[in-house]
Amino acid sequence: MQIIRPLLTALLGCALVSGLAVAQDGQAAAQESPAAVAEMGTGDDWIDARLRDMDAYAARHRDAFIDEIVRYLEAPRPLVEEALAAGGMRPGDTYYACALARASGRPCRTLVDAWRDAAGSWESVAGRLELEPDARLHPRIRDDIRASYRRWARPID
Repeated sequence: MQIIRPLLTALLGCALVSGLAVAQDGQAAAQESPAAVAEMGTGDDWIDARLRDMDAYAARHRDAFIDEIVRYLEAPRPLVEEALAAGGMRPGDTYYACALARASGRPCRTLVDAWRDAAGSWESVAGRLELEPDARLHPRIRDDIRASYRRWARPID
């Protein structure tokens, strides 16, 4: 019993710290202003919110995030790694570029390069490449995001 009590105390302490970290992460996401969520700029608030969440997910699970884009959005690994390199694209923007590329039948490289040329404006990218994401492409991108969240075992509303 003398050995079990300190062990239980240590386990309880670890559980409390883990729970506090998860709660703080969720609280920070919940406190984001609508402007912060909208800054992704895809024109779809639901997609923008998920892309912001992907930024946080990729910070903790970079390899799984990269694997997801490579495997399911059919993007070349070197391109994804290059896009995410220091000073490059945010993870959510990288995901969106490759999802939009797949939905529009274009290479991911085309969307990544267009995003860089447009200084990070998805509205400019859509105009330059004559894409209509709201009407035709966003439903498919939403489906891709839902599938990714299922594979990551992440809750999605």
